[in-house]
Amino acid sequence: MWWSRWVQAIYGRSAMSLFKGLEQIVKTNYPLADLTWYRIGGPADYLVWPQDISQLRQVVLRCQEAGVRMYVLGQGSNLLVSDDGVRGAVIKLDGPGFTTMSFDGERVHVGAGVGLPGLVLECVKRGLSGLEGLTGIPGSVGGAIRMNAGGRFGDIGTVVESVTLMDIKGQVYEKAKPELVFDYRSSNIAARFILAATIRLGPADPDQVLRAVQEVWIYKKNHQPLEQRSCGCVFKNPKGQAAGELIERAGLKGLRCGKAAISDKHANFIVVEPGCSAKDVLKLMEITQERVRQAFGIELEREIEVWM
Repeated sequence: MWWSRWVQAIYGRSAMSLFKGLEQIVKTNYPLADLTWYRIGGPADYLVWPQDISQLRQVVLRCQEAGVRMYVLGQGSNLLVSDDGVRGAVIKLDGPGFTTMSFDGERVHVGAGVGLPGLVLECVKRGLSGLEGLTGIPGSVGGAIRMNAGGRFGDIGTVVESVTLMDIKGQVYEKAKPELVFDYRSSNIAARFILAATIRLGPADPDQVLRAVQEVWIYKKNHQPLEQRSCGCVFKNPKGQAAGELIERAGLKGLRCGKAAISDKHANFIVVEPGCSAKDVLKLMEITQERVRQAFGIELEREIEVWM
């Protein structure tokens, strides 16, 4: 394949020699569509599954030395990958060393690779309140913390007490609450890798927590196209405005581009059909931004991550 030849030409080595001794956790030319909610995207030169911090450090240092670009992949729920894929190493943190979960009273120590829905469910069982507002939000804990995932029912940043991080030199360090800043769909976490976090919740009756979760779920089921393939909200809400409302007022609900369409249920969702390309989604996003700009003079900022 052409991208495999490109990799070898650039790095002057066979695809696997870069990760000698780590072959069991590396695949080459791996189709990323299989790992994203959109089911869209071409291959990555390398897909790497480090099983623990030690392996991750080895991968990071080798990529840094070779000048190989690194991407971090959670559960692919907020991601659009180019049809041509990406050149470099995609590192997926869902090995055993990144998916642990332990409880210490009201504190939860959780790996970055743990799925957010599973964490919410476990907290419901234990009568711990604070994550109910994240019901229905897919993705990993690490990805959720980096972008301060949430919505009208609350954001994850409000309960994060500390995070364990790794920089591109392989150094592991902790950042605690006083140093952490969470804003609307953003945080001040600059480190490339979030490894784990400690969150602090409050005790509550499990039945009450469950009822709160059910209420959030029912609301989202009634207002979002959960039954269709999407990547969640595509654009951030401008200050004092709702992106979905602006898109709807611009008359764009139901607008199609190839096999991508603006949802009839919630205008800030782009839903896709089998066979949809990243090009379709990107074109629809561009049209949406242009039409909203023309109608209201407002620039919509992407909420989803795009790998080109």
